[in-house]
Amino acid sequence: MQHLIKPIAMGAGVLMLASCAAGTGDDEKIIDRPDFKSETGIFDIDALEALGRVTEPVVSPDGTKILFGISYESVEENTSNRDLYVVDIDGTNQQRLTRTAKSENNAVWIDGGKRIAFMYPVDGKPQLWVMNADGSNRAAVSDVEGGISGFKFSPDEKKVVMIGNVKYSRNAQDIYPDLPKATGRVIDDLMYKHWDEWVTEIPHPFIADFDGSAVTNVEDIMSDEPFEAPMKPFGGVESFAWSPDSKTLVYVSRKKTGVDYSISTNSDLYAYDVATKETRNLTEGMMGYDTMPAFSPDGTHLAWLSMEHDGYESDKNRLFILDLATSEKTDLTADWDYTIDEFAWAPDGKSLWFIAAHQGTAPIFSIDVESKAVTTVNEEFGDYTSLAVLGDDAVVTMRHSMIRPNEVYKVTRDGSDAIAITDVNGDLFKQLTMPTVEKRMVPTTDGKEMLTWVILPPNFDNTKKYPAILYCQGGPQQAVSQFWSYRWNFALMASNGYVMIAPNRRGLPGFGQEWLEQISKDYPGQNMKDYLSAVDYMKQEPWIDGEHIGATGASYGGFSIYWLAGNHEHRFAALLAHAGIFNMEAQYLETEEMWFANWDMGGAFWEKDNAAAQRTFANSPHRFVDKWDTPIMISHGEYDYRILASQGMAAFNAAKLRGIPAEMVIYPDENHWILKPQNAIMWQRLFFRWFDKWLKPAPETAE
Repeated sequence: MQHLIKPIAMGAGVLMLASCAAGTGDDEKIIDRPDFKSETGIFDIDALEALGRVTEPVVSPDGTKILFGISYESVEENTSNRDLYVVDIDGTNQQRLTRTAKSENNAVWIDGGKRIAFMYPVDGKPQLWVMNADGSNRAAVSDVEGGISGFKFSPDEKKVVMIGNVKYSRNAQDIYPDLPKATGRVIDDLMYKHWDEWVTEIPHPFIADFDGSAVTNVEDIMSDEPFEAPMKPFGGVESFAWSPDSKTLVYVSRKKTGVDYSISTNSDLYAYDVATKETRNLTEGMMGYDTMPAFSPDGTHLAWLSMEHDGYESDKNRLFILDLATSEKTDLTADWDYTIDEFAWAPDGKSLWFIAAHQGTAPIFSIDVESKAVTTVNEEFGDYTSLAVLGDDAVVTMRHSMIRPNEVYKVTRDGSDAIAITDVNGDLFKQLTMPTVEKRMVPTTDGKEMLTWVILPPNFDNTKKYPAILYCQGGPQQAVSQFWSYRWNFALMASNGYVMIAPNRRGLPGFGQEWLEQISKDYPGQNMKDYLSAVDYMKQEPWIDGEHIGATGASYGGFSIYWLAGNHEHRFAALLAHAGIFNMEAQYLETEEMWFANWDMGGAFWEKDNAAAQRTFANSPHRFVDKWDTPIMISHGEYDYRILASQGMAAFNAAKLRGIPAEMVIYPDENHWILKPQNAIMWQRLFFRWFDKWLKPAPETAE
């Protein structure tokens, strides 16, 4: 394979040139915090776009400061920009460190807190940079062809692992050099595309020396191996762990290609000895995803997240530890019935902090290494994300809810309330009256209770009637917790005058493995009954306009909309599906990650003796088009290779041929999500235009 990475040339002249690249040209505009003033006092699209997006808090080595990022979007420029800030641990003395035209990412403290390392583009490609802790003396220290997508320093800071790309597939000119303008791709195996890209390059880990001012002696530690590390499409620096003595790098890889890769989730942890350059598999025989390695502070143990079953992408994330002296593996969460999202060692090595979906929120927990006892540290109303350890008894984290985006918080073991460290968006929210969120326990058709979030419009008046929208979650196994989304934003939807109904239907984490796993091989089954139970329950409220209830969702939520379209028995007055599965037989062969389709659908549609698979495909949404009778809007991105845009086009065509009122929007430059600011605003406007048309009929006027 052709390597696309090289060390920076030595010399002050090169560094000076790179440093100059940090400046902004006359044609580059700085994206700053907008001067937002609400004219209505209601949370609207303009308010959503004006929010500062807080990310990646990192505690300084002495525990006195927090480094973090804030991103703002520019609708005019159709992009966003992230700058770095620092704040004292008590929330005072917040300072902006960078003000540049491009984003600083992956920022960490180095040199005992005297300097900061981060990624920033040079000639459009992200490189590794360093600067003083006050933001001065910026300089690029890497020169990687194609750029890097992440880095992690060894504890002694003499080494750094960087994520760079290597060439993977042949292009036309590799086969026929005499055809320089030929563009055809020759495909002879699966996984030729993934998520939103054709797989022409794959990431590899490159270890290099670092002397404080330059990266040198760059080496691909997986040279000539045709495997990803980290794994596409979302793997990053969390896939790497340095041992405390800086002698070993553990990395995550699924060492498979082609068909084998497309049907397997069996990744492993590999230990690379920096001195001998030898690699050994630490998790051989463990058949599911093994991810997120982290050495204990004393280097005697390795912790990681492990799924049990090969091919099951949404299996329980168990927290394992490996005794590096005895090779004994222990599942710390064998008796804890929930799946873990992220974790971090306490400095004394006696416990680990972790975050997991639990009963409709995502609290912070602690687990004792010896007793395996799990303690709920903080379960305040909201979701936590990220863990930056602050001594043995506290962590710095971020918290959000359905009505407020991320801010940085400090959480302690003593059970006290979380302490807000930042209030980036406080001034904006002071101008607004926000919706309220209620929790309902809805009876299901099989005698259980389902936690359902109900989001009420601002200034809610229970003597009035409101239209409602059922939210159908994607995944299919992603939590409906107190999440904040910049597109599927419940606060925005409720602020537009809708009661939002968001059930934690079967198949969602946070309610035990039985509840989570029930959806597998049962897409059109109990979870669809759960949705209808939530609607029927809420229709009993006198303030719900039962004649004007809509339903919406994306991905599996889009599948849900297509399925409900033919099976809702007149419950809904309008529907909206984004990036949904319409024809399950086509989806089985169109998608890229075959393990997902195999597990969730139960197998292939040609397996006539496979009862689970035959039941799945017999209940594909496209088989119920003859029962469609409800206006439907469809949206899709053409860069979506998980669920192809042809699924949405087929559904739209079916609706029009049936004479159903329908509208479709196709984004030629978006993937499974709508990411560009102007496209996102367009999507929001179309969303409300569509539902307002069908769920908010104009009052009749007297003749």
